[in-house]
Amino acid sequence: MSRKSRRNRASPERQGPQVNKARQASRTRRRGILIGIVVAVLLDVVVGTLLYRNDRSPPLQGTAVGNHAPLASAHSPMLGDAGAKVHIVEFIDPACETCAQFFPLVKQLMAENPDRIRLSIRHVAFHGGSDFAVKLLEASRRQDKYLPTLEALLASQAQWAPHHTVQPDLVLQAIAGVGLNVEQLLVDMNAPEVAQRMQQDRNDAMALKVTATPEYFVNGRPLPSFGQQQLQTLVSEALQSAY
Repeated sequence: MSRKSRRNRASPERQGPQVNKARQASRTRRRGILIGIVVAVLLDVVVGTLLYRNDRSPPLQGTAVGNHAPLASAHSPMLGDAGAKVHIVEFIDPACETCAQFFPLVKQLMAENPDRIRLSIRHVAFHGGSDFAVKLLEASRRQDKYLPTLEALLASQAQWAPHHTVQPDLVLQAIAGVGLNVEQLLVDMNAPEVAQRMQQDRNDAMALKVTATPEYFVNGRPLPSFGQQQLQTLVSEALQSAY
């Protein structure tokens, strides 16, 4: 719109009380969103400072985990057929660059073995401010948009997490095309069940000595060492054993 046409528009005072009320309501909603972001960022800074790690530590060594209780993930997002006999449990940090690189590999393995592999995703925040992205992912489940939200975040990770540090305003931009109700999302991010699920994932990660992401367990077995080939081999062995 040109400057001239802007000048020709009626001023707020001339547009009547209904228009003024609508403008005031819009300003109030915007303030509410900004306040929600600020509160979430302050909480994320505290938690992120405690959990932050730069490097990927060596994954767990050995055979199947003796106590499978920490791997139980009935509360976690699951992809694939619930009856699949090969169960991959992945601990993921949405701000983790390696997680973004490995997720397509896991999806490929599932596509190559339809109805035979299921994936449970556990969230752990090891990078600065990652709790904001984790809470957003958990809240997106209320709108049944978890997977498209996760994929949008991983695909644009370099933009919203420069130097592995989350920028909340850029996170919201990254998911703009998913179709989420952002106002409701910001409310749901602070729901008690979101905090409970996040705490459960943290507790289970500690019990399993998960110190970096991504970390995988295939039918209870951790990777013998970290790498794409190691993951493919572990999944292949599980498929052969189960089918």
